Amino acid sequence: MQIWPRYDGPPILEVDEVGDPSAALIRQRRRLVNTLTKLDESQWEAPSRCDAWTVRDVIAHLVGTDEYWALSFSSALRGEPTRFLTGFDPVATPASMVNRTRAQTPREVLASFETNVENLGEIVDGLDAGQWSMPAEAPPGHVELRVAALHALWDAWVHERDVMIPLGLPVDEEADELELILRYAVGLGASFYAMAGSAQTGSFVVQATDPSLRLELHAGSTVRVTDAAGSGDAALTGRAADLIEALSYRCPLEHALADDEAWMLRGLGEVFEKV
Repeated sequence: MQIWPRYDGPPILEVDEVGDPSAALIRQRRRLVNTLTKLDESQWEAPSRCDAWTVRDVIAHLVGTDEYWALSFSSALRGEPTRFLTGFDPVATPASMVNRTRAQTPREVLASFETNVENLGEIVDGLDAGQWSMPAEAPPGHVELRVAALHALWDAWVHERDVMIPLGLPVDEEADELELILRYAVGLGASFYAMAGSAQTGSFVVQATDPSLRLELHAGSTVRVTDAAGSGDAALTGRAADLIEALSYRCPLEHALADDEAWMLRGLGEVFEKV
């Protein structure tokens, strides 16, 4: 399914209470690099949680995405945000890109991944609040650079688990990473509906533990994720890591939304042809 990001007008997705996400963004990637250096050949060729992709394939995909993020972030900081993703197919295009890397050995893929991680780290190191607020391209369109960084963090965090869990390796759950990723993942699905021109509106509350976090999604022609006020019932409850996994279609998502409200959760699944 092709996506049509919003480049003009107000950002399609806003996420409150996000300052400088660079520490979490780069720590997560360096942690994955460190794990990958210890894998043997059979582990690199083992199946991942991504359909038809091995561990090597997932990391080859991350090589390509980090090349994109480096270009997106650098262009944003020059005041020239890119517009590459119009008509992008998040299923077919990444698969095609991975297919073009089949001749590369795991060692070559890892070297490229590590180089791209450090390059990305140099780009985001020391940015001030004004720079983090500059428009940058991400799948929803032009959003604040800090929000684009959240997409990059969410994507790599999920893919880290896509390789670690099938290999039976322990997964780290850093509180600051989980908070940032959950704030983003809560709003991502609804943003795809807004991107398609949907006039539907709605809201729901998320109550997470480990770390404790209470969020509210406000969905409409623009989507905003805020801290939730009050102590009313939440539509989504559970451990933060489990909620992220479910919102990312890695496990079933249990919720208390009515049938006519559940659309706010389905956007990502529709884009990736999971529902």
